[in-house]
This record gives sequence, C-alpha cells and structure tokens, in this order.
Amino acid sequence: MKPLSSFGKLLTAFLVFIGMLIVFRILYSGNARYLFLGWNIFLAWIPYVLSTQLRLYRAKEKWKQLFLLGSWLLFFPNALYIVTDLIHLRDETNMPWWFDAMLLFAAAFVGLLMAFISLRNTEKYLASIFNKKMVPAITFSLLFLGSFGVYLGRFERWNSWNIVNDPLELALNIFTCIVNPVDNIRVWAITVLFTAVYSLLYYCLRILPKAFAENNNTGH
Repeated sequence: MKPLSSFGKLLTAFLVFIGMLIVFRILYSGNARYLFLGWNIFLAWIPYVLSTQLRLYRAKEKWKQLFLLGSWLLFFPNALYIVTDLIHLRDETNMPWWFDAMLLFAAAFVGLLMAFISLRNTEKYLASIFNKKMVPAITFSLLFLGSFGVYLGRFERWNSWNIVNDPLELALNIFTCIVNPVDNIRVWAITVLFTAVYSLLYYCLRILPKAFAENNNTGH
C-alpha cells in the first residue's frame, strides 16, 4: 500500500476530527442535522482524487484526458461550495454557537484545502500541454467557473448529478443567465465576488512557502 503523503496525513487528521465533532454534536443535540457536512466533504474529496490522476493520464488518449478533466471541473465547485455552509450559523439550535462555528469553519477549511490542492494539480497538468503564459488565465477562468457553480448550487439548488438527470433544465438556467446578463446582475455580482475571494485565498496559499522562506532569511 502506498504511504500517505504529508497532505494525505493532514487531510486524514482533519476528517477524523470533523467526524468526531459531528458525532459529538449528534449525541449532545439529539439530532443529525449536521450530517450533511459529511456528504459535502465527500463531494469535495472527489475533485481532489480526480486531480491526482491527471498526471497519470498524460500518456493516455486525448479523449480520456478530456473526460477526466471535465469530470474534475464538474465536481470542483463542490469543494468551494462548503464555505457557503457557514450560513447554517443562522439556524436555531440547542448547540452553543461557538461549537457550530468551529465545526462549520473546520469543514469549510478542509474543503478549500482540497479545492486548492486539486486546482494546483490541474494547473500543473495544464502547464504540460499549454504555453505556461496561458496557464494563469486558464486558472482564473477555472475559479470563475467554479464560483458560478457555487452560485448554481447555493442559490439555484442545482447539484453536480443534475447534468445527468436534468441536463436540459440546468442548461436552460445557465443559458438564461448568459444571454440576459443585465436581468441576472445578481448572479454575476455574486459570481465575481466569489471569484475574487477564492482567487485571493488560492494565491495567498500559493505564496505561503515563499513568504515563510523570506521571513526565515530575514532572521526574525
């Protein structure tokens, strides 16, 4: 069995911790309301796993590469989506607010970690087939598409599998947003805001190793 990477170990520890918090919440509150976090984290895990396979698919047929990349993009918004679960802090509950805040924050954080690691894996794959100068623009476009997917999931209540069981209605919803941008200004305002936040967070994480190295070199 292949040993876990450093990130794999960290991810496992996070998932166990969140699982323990959910179990404790169920026992303490007497309801299973927050079990949905387990499902959302599983959906966020899918694009992470798919992205780890991209490197292995470089030597395969183009249609297989495109299918894997398309599958990743389809599930990618699920990893970003968990951040919006913070709205559940408004729910009335018999749990201390700080406990739910910690649980939701931990789930959102691990979702973003998986999202950004999967995006980084995809970025490396794209750099192997496109001009490297094009990759930043493509990465930003992927974050924009992911943010639009978050909007569709949170506000329009679409799911990734609706592309299979209700593709026409989903396509019509997306088409309407595109051809009537003025009438759907709220859609694009939210999407742009999400894109800005996710982009800033992603590039902050990208430069953290360099920032730490620079800080160490200053002797502080």
